[in-house]
Amino acid sequence: MPVLAACLIGAVVLSHLLAAARLRHRGDTWPPSRDLSFAAGGAALVYAVLGPLPGGPFTAHMAVHLLVGMVAPLLLVLGRPLSLLPRVLPPGRLRRLPLVLARSRPAAVLLLPPVAALLDVGALWLLYRTPLWSVAHAHPLTHAAVHLHVFAAGLLFAFTICQVDPVHRRYGLAVRGGTLLLAGAAHSTLAKSLYAHPPPGVVVDGEDLRTGARLMYHGGDAVEVALAVVLAVGWYTAGGRALARARRRAGSGADRAIPAGGTGPTAPFP
Repeated sequence: MPVLAACLIGAVVLSHLLAAARLRHRGDTWPPSRDLSFAAGGAALVYAVLGPLPGGPFTAHMAVHLLVGMVAPLLLVLGRPLSLLPRVLPPGRLRRLPLVLARSRPAAVLLLPPVAALLDVGALWLLYRTPLWSVAHAHPLTHAAVHLHVFAAGLLFAFTICQVDPVHRRYGLAVRGGTLLLAGAAHSTLAKSLYAHPPPGVVVDGEDLRTGARLMYHGGDAVEVALAVVLAVGWYTAGGRALARARRRAGSGADRAIPAGGTGPTAPFP
């Protein structure tokens, strides 16, 4: 099962890279940094599935949580797959489908920042502060479903906060920044609670528990800082574009105000 998952991830990353290469071959612009980010996200997922993980069982689980639920989603989102896909699909309904789905009403609800945060961090509270974690470890299919949800919720949250791809509605800095701040606080509080008490129904070695909780706390902070940087850069860039448009409009208005043959509001001397 892990090998199959790794092969599937590799196929998705390869498809992305080939699509980007095709785009450049026909003369379109597509920054290589996006390919690097997407490939790094795929590598993080593969490592979480197959790689040697640090520490005891709980610490190793937290390493997987960080890679699958936080690090990989951010890197994949920065690869801007939803911007790439419509540009390489053939014209018609198939090309419009990703944007139609992204701008649909259900997507608009899911992409509301507080909703995405609740599905992401709220689900983690449910996982670690109820017997769900112990149940998941006893049933392989439930365990796989939990990891799939962690990844999907992390991807949704990163997509909502960054907003680098086309969406139905773009939320401002206050909404996204406030949501990120509250989600980060909830994630940190959960890590602190795990430092003191393991998930219900689970026996964890004390040192393993504390190491895993510290990894969750500091690793989560690092990814949240990265999300804040992406948010700030996007806000700064959007502000620069708006200022440039305002200057162009002001310059065009000034040009129209100059009479033919004149250099300003008054006619030249004869």
